[in-house]
Amino acid sequence: MRDLMLQFSNNIFIEILMLAICADTLLGVLRAIKFRQFNSSVGIDGAIRKVAMVVSVGVLMLADLLIHVNLLAFIPEEYVHDLGVQKLGICEFFCLLFTACECLSVLKNMVLCGLPVPKKVESWLRDFLANMTSELPMDNGISDKIYEASEANTNNGVLNKMKAGGGENVRQ
Repeated sequence: MRDLMLQFSNNIFIEILMLAICADTLLGVLRAIKFRQFNSSVGIDGAIRKVAMVVSVGVLMLADLLIHVNLLAFIPEEYVHDLGVQKLGICEFFCLLFTACECLSVLKNMVLCGLPVPKKVESWLRDFLANMTSELPMDNGISDKIYEASEANTNNGVLNKMKAGGGENVRQ
């Protein structure tokens, strides 16, 4: 167990993953504050997902200690030398995948909060998320769609729907 904790605390891939998780959580909270859309079920789902990532990385670290797998054999040697990494086990591989997912979420939160993101990155992110998910509005009127979504979640949105004649299916 001590060896597992030592490996876990000295792994640069895990440190990078933890930084990405913290950045995503911080930007997610700031986005919720900005648009006044705190939702406990969304927060709990996100927290469960992040805890599951960390737990799975720990389990994979244990598997790496038991089964010595080195995925660097699949990468050309000149790249391995440039990276300066001696081992890329299952744990490190999944840390890279989880970090990529967290970085996409950080970029998405940056775009939705209106933070400056290079146009090429924003365009690529929109295309990627449009093909893979429905998390990011497609047109350039991001703030309008977010405002409409936030208004739909408030009592004003309910009242507006009722005024528009769509109130028969709306709970108060």
